[in-house]
Amino acid sequence: MAVAAPATTEYDLLLDIIKRRASVRKLKPDPVPDEYITKILEAAHWAMSGANSQPWEFIVVKDPQVKKDLFQAYTDINQDFIFWMEQQREFELRHPSYQLTHDEAVMRQRLDQGWSQAPVLIAVLGDGRRQWGTVMGAMTYDRGQTHLTDGLANAETLIHLTAKSLGLSTQHVTIHVPDPFKRILGVPDLIRLHDIIPVGYADVDPMPGVRRELGEFVHHDRYEMSKYMTNEQVIEYLYSLRKKTIPKYRQSYAGKEG
Repeated sequence: MAVAAPATTEYDLLLDIIKRRASVRKLKPDPVPDEYITKILEAAHWAMSGANSQPWEFIVVKDPQVKKDLFQAYTDINQDFIFWMEQQREFELRHPSYQLTHDEAVMRQRLDQGWSQAPVLIAVLGDGRRQWGTVMGAMTYDRGQTHLTDGLANAETLIHLTAKSLGLSTQHVTIHVPDPFKRILGVPDLIRLHDIIPVGYADVDPMPGVRRELGEFVHHDRYEMSKYMTNEQVIEYLYSLRKKTIPKYRQSYAGKEG
């Protein structure tokens, strides 16, 4: 007699966590148990890396002043840099966080406390010297390329997924101009600051994620030109994407009424 498959498989559990994970930009200040952070980092350090070089390091930030200093550096430097970069695009195609006037951007910087209110920040660092454990081809450019960034990205993915499995939410803060943040955190010059991940309990209900259908981008044996997007189709896609993502960003920041 055939044995019935279990109602819920490990794949089902994993896929459920992946689908429910969403970046949340409004987190409660409620403290996160230390054992949860330990579990998150325990999972992260099992990430894939070239030749098992394990280039990552993490700084767990709870000090309120340090969090404020980091966010101030972000609004003064990174956010200002991104705002002016986004001005190169048509208004409707700008990232949802930057579809605002300069005056509105300045006001947000003055009033917004953003991810400085998260109970925990995890700064993800990478030591490029460790990637010398892998093949020379992975270091074609310099210590900050290829296997280093791949390994850090793998670790960050596990941070986000593990946090979600523990009932927490996260955000992904890309650091474009790292020097001010490294000074605040005392990070040595040779160590790369990759990203900052705020961790906490969501203060809003994340909206369900939406993804393209597999049939739109999965090819078999060779590239299927019927799925190739012309420049015009890509522009149409971007307009469509912004219509879908702007409400999600508003929800992520301020809830349904925001």
